[in-house]
Amino acid sequence: MLALSGNVIAKQNNNENLEHIIVTGSRVIENIDEVPASVTVITREQIEAQLKVNPELQNLLQMMVPGMAPSTNSSSNTGQTLRGRAPLVMIDGVPQSTPLRNGSLGIRTLDPSVIERIEVIKGATSVYGNGAAGGVINYITKKPTTADDFSAELDMSTRFSAVKTDETLGARIEGSVSGRADKFSYLATISYEENGVQRDAEGDILGLQYGLSDVQTHNYFTKLGYDFDADKALAFTYNYYKSQQKTDLGDVFGNVNSGDKSYAIHVPPAQQKQGRPQGPSGNTNAMLKYTDNAIFARTALTLDLYAQDIENVFFFSPNLANPDEGYDGGQSIIASQKQGLRATLNTLIDFDNTEATFIYGIDALQDTTSQPLVDGREWVPEMDMSNLAGFFQSKWVMFDDYVIKAGVRHEDIDLEVDDYRTLKLCRNAQQCSVAFEVRGDTLNYTATTYNVGLKYNAYEQFSPFFSYSQGADISDIGRLLRSATVDDIALIRTEAALIDNYEVGFTSVLDSLRIEASLYRSTSDLGTTNRFDEATGVYMPVRAPQEIWGYEALLDYRFHPAWRATATYSYVEGKNTAEDIYLGGKQISPPKATVNLQWQATDDAALTLSTLYVGSRKRFTANDAGEYVGDQGPIDDYFVINLSGNWQFNPSANAYFGIENLLNRDYYPARAQAYTYGGYNIKGLGTTITAGIHYQF
Repeated sequence: MLALSGNVIAKQNNNENLEHIIVTGSRVIENIDEVPASVTVITREQIEAQLKVNPELQNLLQMMVPGMAPSTNSSSNTGQTLRGRAPLVMIDGVPQSTPLRNGSLGIRTLDPSVIERIEVIKGATSVYGNGAAGGVINYITKKPTTADDFSAELDMSTRFSAVKTDETLGARIEGSVSGRADKFSYLATISYEENGVQRDAEGDILGLQYGLSDVQTHNYFTKLGYDFDADKALAFTYNYYKSQQKTDLGDVFGNVNSGDKSYAIHVPPAQQKQGRPQGPSGNTNAMLKYTDNAIFARTALTLDLYAQDIENVFFFSPNLANPDEGYDGGQSIIASQKQGLRATLNTLIDFDNTEATFIYGIDALQDTTSQPLVDGREWVPEMDMSNLAGFFQSKWVMFDDYVIKAGVRHEDIDLEVDDYRTLKLCRNAQQCSVAFEVRGDTLNYTATTYNVGLKYNAYEQFSPFFSYSQGADISDIGRLLRSATVDDIALIRTEAALIDNYEVGFTSVLDSLRIEASLYRSTSDLGTTNRFDEATGVYMPVRAPQEIWGYEALLDYRFHPAWRATATYSYVEGKNTAEDIYLGGKQISPPKATVNLQWQATDDAALTLSTLYVGSRKRFTANDAGEYVGDQGPIDDYFVINLSGNWQFNPSANAYFGIENLLNRDYYPARAQAYTYGGYNIKGLGTTITAGIHYQF
């Protein structure tokens, strides 16, 4: 389990082959050595290694991406920021998270079995438009085989708790076929996973709020391609993802301030988890891609036409109660439909001692998002967004050693919201919000963002870079609308945030040692945080200027042909600069370090030992009642050790195992400590074992 951020993709095999391309940074294929920014690329080999320990993409990202906050150990990635801000999650460049109502479920948006690699661009960027305040996480899906033949793969595994095995046995199966016949290619993958209950180090079942106990996951993926000739090709991709919790358990809620954990138990039907099964109820993504590598002289064209339909069901919450109307709680759904078109042109021109690349085009997006309650109440009204953007990016490689990148993007966004009425919500009889009518409107946002970067590649021993990039982000408009305190949408502070990101770093290669380091600073005139209103019991959004800063480092050392060690460290901090107060745990994570030690014992057997260390962060004081509120709970440090291995017992089959939390450490994840909201104080997994077998035909 090894990730090299920056300028290299590590392929874990005996020959240690290196790839040197990336597509996310500039929307076209480019050499990573020519990217003046912090980049982490996770290869297919690394994804497979991580899946031996834990099948969740959140856990993979926490281990492999410096700057990524620790995993929440749940189905929700709220609080798992990238450098203190929300990343834009994409599948092949198609946005999965919507800034209109960010439900923080974007990371779990497809099954890892269909991912070829993951590209992470850190720091605000506008290359892909609205929403990439913290950077971009782009899942690049698999492609059909290039050989004129047929291949198939089958993977079967099981997973269970080693602390207390009762009801924990889960199973996973995935199969794929791929082939090519003349100009036609195809790939199809089906996966199904069924979890048992998950237990902590004491053997208790983890709490159900965003929980992964008793979750059933389906994923169907296909990619079809047709090559018209050597330059022109058409590809169609479709993915269906469903992951929902179907359980007969009920929660016993604890409290962060009293030190009592939340956990689940068997209860009578009336006390079981209420409402519809929580989780994605059948999210679909479809894309049609046309490429022409020679549409005219030294110019390539890529056209992407895509559509997406998402319905994410949340847990039943008593905080959505309204006793006056007979509601003892409620359950919300984020429904989002997107249709979009991306047209990208790429022109390459050679000058004396200079190679220039110009990337330009337009993006068009229609996004309709709402958040109703299952019982029919309207919580967040329907928001219709039309987004048209033009962009121009350039890259200049001079004398082989100097790389200069510069670009501009202009966004024009119209957001239409009809008249609506806010909900009256009650935490108890004494704490209720006030419902009133809000007049809708069509809001217009325009933003022009710039980026420039410089990289110097003359010396392998020291290759520095500097970058300045801006990103435009419509903050979570849905949260602002549902918490409105004025009667006209035009009076709500819905302005887009403009983020300025500054970064300086370097890469050094000294024989078998690779060093990467970077410093960054991110500022914005507006951010969105939540502040607890003790009178109503409602968390109200606060728009205020923010400054976030930090640093990251990576060491990769091959000290023996059979041994390799990789260590990372990342630190991030942030403040509301208007009030000079620290930002809470929803944005800012504690320091994080990882160490991975790999041993290729024989040609057919390998072991990996990985360690995650999360430091402490204690920036806030308790209130007059001696309690912490919101996302301001104190975080104590913890560490987790994992072990995995595999054995190739013939050319077509290998067996593997993974042990998560090898030492059965009893701990609360960082979010569970920082969040004081009810039901979030859930402990981490106790020792959990995965074992499986993989066939290739």
